[in-house]
Amino acid sequence: MSPRAFDDLDDEAADESRSSARRVAAGEQYRVPESETILRRVIEMIDTSPGMPMSASVRVNKEEVLELLDDAVSRLPDELRSARWLLKEREEFIARSRRDGDELIADAKSRVAHMVQRTEVAKAAELRATQIIEDAEASARRMRRETEDYCDQKLASFENVLERIQKTVTAGRSRLSAPTIEEAELGGVGRDDSFEYEDQPTGAVPMFDQDQ
Repeated sequence: MSPRAFDDLDDEAADESRSSARRVAAGEQYRVPESETILRRVIEMIDTSPGMPMSASVRVNKEEVLELLDDAVSRLPDELRSARWLLKEREEFIARSRRDGDELIADAKSRVAHMVQRTEVAKAAELRATQIIEDAEASARRMRRETEDYCDQKLASFENVLERIQKTVTAGRSRLSAPTIEEAELGGVGRDDSFEYEDQPTGAVPMFDQDQ
């Protein structure tokens, strides 16, 4: 891929990060990454597959599982770029929020100054001005706190999702590796469209070493 192509991908990731910031500002709920949803389908498929007689293993459709795993892997680059850009722009994002809060306070003070000058009841104007400034400062603090909480939540979610994706994809590909002809002849195992998947504790995600 050319350097220009990488720049285009990074630009797209930056736009997505900014879109995420706008969505959280609008109160939109955080959405689970599509790759995690696909992997949960694979886990559910394995959990609900029929068991093999006299064995703790189950039989699942190899082609269908491979297709789902490939789909999850194909979505990883976009989600990785989004996580990287969110981390890179976190400080800038928080700084922008702080600047917005400072501008909000400055605007409130400006309106207060005009109010005091124009009102005939100076004391009432001062009390009202104090309330406006306090409200503006509270709003600015809330904005900064929500921004920081969102960034921390997003980064923690990406970290957990990527770890689960790595382990699940590695486990799936290891289980789906077809035996060689020599292994099949020695073990007396015929090939079909299914494979054996050993049971794991209920609700647990298989743990595998990615270097195996």
